Amino acid sequence: MNVAGKHYRTIWLKDGAPEVVQIIDQRLLPHEFHIVDLQTVDEVAYAIKEMQVRGAGLIGATAGYGMYIAALQAPKDSQEAFLSFIEEAGEQLKATRPTAVNLEWAVERQKIAIAEAVSIDDMIAIAQQTAQDIADEDAEFCRRIGDHGVSLIENFAARKNGEPVNILTHCNAGWLAFVDYGSATAPIYAAHDKGINVHVWVDETRPRNQGARLTAWELGQHGVPHAVIADNVGGHLMQHGLVDLVIVGTDRTTYTGDVANKIGTYLKALAAYDNDVPFYVALPSSSFDWKIRDGLRQIPIEQRNGDEVRHIYGRRENGDTDWVLLTPQDSPTANYAFDVTPARLVTDLITERGICDASETDIARLFPDKILAGDNVPR
Repeated sequence: MNVAGKHYRTIWLKDGAPEVVQIIDQRLLPHEFHIVDLQTVDEVAYAIKEMQVRGAGLIGATAGYGMYIAALQAPKDSQEAFLSFIEEAGEQLKATRPTAVNLEWAVERQKIAIAEAVSIDDMIAIAQQTAQDIADEDAEFCRRIGDHGVSLIENFAARKNGEPVNILTHCNAGWLAFVDYGSATAPIYAAHDKGINVHVWVDETRPRNQGARLTAWELGQHGVPHAVIADNVGGHLMQHGLVDLVIVGTDRTTYTGDVANKIGTYLKALAAYDNDVPFYVALPSSSFDWKIRDGLRQIPIEQRNGDEVRHIYGRRENGDTDWVLLTPQDSPTANYAFDVTPARLVTDLITERGICDASETDIARLFPDKILAGDNVPR
């Protein structure tokens, strides 16, 4: 993704200082573009927990780099002490965000890779390489999602005779949620780059406004026509034929097709179903949970600090940025971060291996190796 004409990934090793991991502090966007250095496991855990980084793929990539930092921090006097530190760091990282399956997946992948090395020096080198591999694969898989998903948009464009294809998305499943390209946005960027006339309805996505603040910003950086809407507008637009398709991302999808995504996704799926609007979910294979069958009952739903509901972040007319209180000071709040959309409401899944039904049978057709493994670890 380009930012003011310069290409960035969302996470990378600092040039000339490979012991330092750099990220963009997404809490400050779109008003400030600030790069943060991460050099300890505590700093990585804070970045994930406090949402300096967020989004399924980026959380996984950050966890991968966090395990590399753990290898740098770990005591070097014995392999036992080294591996004990790695184990503790992994548990610390996994506890930061319970819903996104990419987090656990990346930590476990690193632990297996590190344990296969002979010496501590080799363990550190392998941890660095594995972190880079996780990040590179995330970007490549999202690029492939774009290649597969763009065909869906092309089909709509062929029927609209030059009129814009109107796509609704929820939260941010874009470049900022992954290492590059994004999941839900990858087909949109691919279509725009091909010259297809697309227009994106961007849900604001309360309570943290990740659509209004992040998706709108990155679409604008790429030159994609869009409009920010309040979360409750989507159903109205569908009723009046102003949405051709919905594309969202996911933080965890079961091998049977149930989809956990940012709170409010389920309501969009219901509206789409009622108005015969196709509802697509874009995800790399790292966002599948190969152990969980029943998403509604088995996917853990993160509940976050109520201050995210009480306050909103923005920029004043004088240029200062700040949090502003929205609610009565003493009103209780509940802040459920995700909901689960049942597979029956999902038209198709768009993955790096192609498009499939949101069903156990068709997911297994694309990912027979993952289904057989059944343990969230790549084969």
